[in-house]
Amino acid sequence: MTATVFTNARLVLPGEVVQGTLRAEAGRIASVDAGATSALQAFDLEGDYLLPGLVEVHTDNFERHLMPRPKVQWAEMPALLAHDAEIAAAGITTVLDALGVGEADADSLRGSAWNRVLDTIATCTERKLLRADHHLHVRCELPAPNTIDLFAPFHGHPRLSLISLMDHTPGQRQWEDIEQARTYYTGKKGWSAEKFERQVEHAATLQAQYAEPHRAYFVDYCRTHGISLASHDDTTVAHVEQAHAEGAAMSEFPTTLAAARAAHERGLLTVMGGPNVVRGGSHSGNVAAADLARQGLLDILSSDYVPGSLLSAVMRLVHDGILTLPQAAATVTRNPARSAGMADRGELAPGLRADLVQVHMAELPDGSQQAVVRAVWREGMRVL
Repeated sequence: MTATVFTNARLVLPGEVVQGTLRAEAGRIASVDAGATSALQAFDLEGDYLLPGLVEVHTDNFERHLMPRPKVQWAEMPALLAHDAEIAAAGITTVLDALGVGEADADSLRGSAWNRVLDTIATCTERKLLRADHHLHVRCELPAPNTIDLFAPFHGHPRLSLISLMDHTPGQRQWEDIEQARTYYTGKKGWSAEKFERQVEHAATLQAQYAEPHRAYFVDYCRTHGISLASHDDTTVAHVEQAHAEGAAMSEFPTTLAAARAAHERGLLTVMGGPNVVRGGSHSGNVAAADLARQGLLDILSSDYVPGSLLSAVMRLVHDGILTLPQAAATVTRNPARSAGMADRGELAPGLRADLVQVHMAELPDGSQQAVVRAVWREGMRVL
């Protein structure tokens, strides 16, 4: 079988960056060596970085393509193909598409069934129309009355890799600052001030009735089906302690330093947003991801709502002297892969999948650099 050889590359390995050569065969990495090669028809990367394909465990980007504007729904296949192309262009070769279940608003994606979307993912996968390897991350809104009913299409789904437990009740967790919640819902969602006040009052009633029984249901589902579990927007040590007791593997977007430290002490991987790093802080007024990285409390970066933020965040952490390139790269490759139970990818190592990203550092007129994805391979096949 013909091998694909990449040479004159800066190979980003788990503990170092090495100028060298990588050989891929049958979709797997066959060898990783320092130095150049005399092999004919090798890809000369001209000193560009070669990273493992990025692994994304939490992105709302597919939902954004399915509903590009409030109450405007897009056809499933064009939305998926556009999302997939954007993901691949960002260097992401494995993506857990985050789809939310549980919403009182019937016009919301998260308040309707996902059957057609799941059928579209299956069809596009079977026909090899997708550039990235797509899996599922179901985000469960615990206080919503319809959450368990809307989860039904995902029950036993072979691509379900992660379930996260959410509670967006204003006044707690992400929206502990009620004014931040007001700004978000009246701005992005277009709610009137009167509607916001009504919803705040109603949300507290729903939380009291549904949050705990729904939480128990999904915790049990993850235990009995071997699905990774994540908590979401942990704010207090008590939130983390509960998630740990329930068997959670990840704490997604902890809102405080205390919660992130508690997660680290209990072995939960801390997930923070790439946009948080790139923007220099949280859009919700919560703890900055870079501050957690400085204290050794950042394990995984998620692009959240901007796929291109993953690579930008990695380079920002390196540029600011917070992490080395191998350390920063691990937050978007090895660590998220392991958290989702995917031990076959996430590193440049023999035997693992040949999911690869060529990254060029472009010099800009002001003297700064911009990371540019030049090419992407999934299981040895060029997809970008």
